[in-house]
Amino acid sequence: MAAPGSLATGASRADANRCRFVPGSRAGHYESYFLRANEAGRARAFWIRYTFFSPAGQPQLALGEVWAVWFDGEQRRIVALKNQFALADCLIGAGAPDLLIGHAHLSASCLAGSASGPGHSIAWALGYDAPHPPLLLLPASLYGGRFPQAKALVGAPGALFSGQLDIDGETVAVDQWRGSQNHNWGSRHTDTYAWGQVAGFDDAPEVFLECSTARLRWGPLRSPQMSLVVLRIGTLALSLNSITQALRTRARIAGFTWDLDARADGVRVEIRIDAPREAFAGLHYPNPPGGIKTCLNSKLASCSMTVTLRDEPPRRYSSRHGAAFEILTDRTDHGVAILA
Repeated sequence: MAAPGSLATGASRADANRCRFVPGSRAGHYESYFLRANEAGRARAFWIRYTFFSPAGQPQLALGEVWAVWFDGEQRRIVALKNQFALADCLIGAGAPDLLIGHAHLSASCLAGSASGPGHSIAWALGYDAPHPPLLLLPASLYGGRFPQAKALVGAPGALFSGQLDIDGETVAVDQWRGSQNHNWGSRHTDTYAWGQVAGFDDAPEVFLECSTARLRWGPLRSPQMSLVVLRIGTLALSLNSITQALRTRARIAGFTWDLDARADGVRVEIRIDAPREAFAGLHYPNPPGGIKTCLNSKLASCSMTVTLRDEPPRRYSSRHGAAFEILTDRTDHGVAILA
C-alpha cells in the first residue's frame, strides 16, 4: 500500500505540483518551483525560481523568495538576483502551481514578475506549454515518507516557453525555448549533490534526461554516494532510481566534470556533464535546520550520453550547451563568484 502523500508513477501535474508548505508550522521547510529553458542553437538560458522558506522552530521568520538568473555564454555574462518578501505578501492559490510571491506570479501555464538588485534587473512575462506528464526523480513511494528529507520531481518536462525577458533594459524575445518546470521541497537540503538535466539533445529534442548524485548526512555519519538516472526517449521511459540501483551506479565528480555509469538488466546509460568554471553562478541557499549551502548553478553545460539496450546498437546523444548542471556544496575553494 502506498504511503500517505506518495505519488503514483502516473501522477497528474496538479498532484505533482501541490504545494506542501504549511504556514505557521514549526517544522523547518523549503519549497521551490523553478522554471528554466535554453534557446535552441545558442548559448543563452534563463532560470527563474519561486521559493518558500521557513526556518525550523521559527515560523514567524518564514518568507517568500524570487530568484532569477540570466546565462549568456555568447557575451560571457551572468546576471543573478534574489528578492525576499514577507509571507503576508505571498499567496498560495487553489491551482498547482498557483503562487504569488511579492509581485511575481506563477501558474500552470504562465509566469510573470521581476527581480532587481544593485545595478541589475530581470523581468519576465512568459507562457509555457507542458505537453508531457510529470517525471519523478525518486521512486514514487518515497514522496510520502520522511526519507529522503529532500524531494524533487519534474512537473513539466520538455516545456516550451514563449514570451519576453528584460535583462538590464535589454529585451530578449523567447520563442519556443525548451526546458522544464521543476518542484522541490523538504525539511532540509541534501548534504551534497550534483544534479543535471537535459530537456532535449541537439539532434534529439524528444529525449529528456534528469540525474543526480548525492550523499546524505545523519549527525556525524554520511551515506555512501547514491545516483539516480531517469530519462525518456520519446515513449520509452527508463528509471534507474531504486535505492539498490542508486548505490550500484558509478559516479565521479572531478571539479566541474561529472561522469555517471548506470546499469540495470539489459540497460546501460553512460553520461558526462561538464562546464567551465565561468559558466556557473554561485548562489547561497539557507537550510531550514540552520546554516547556508552553496549552489554552483549553470544552465549552459555540455552533456554526452550513450544509451545501450539489450540486443540494440548504442544510441548516442549530445548537447553542446543545453544541459543544466548544479553542485550543492559546503566547500569554499570552488572559485565561483557568489552572485546571489
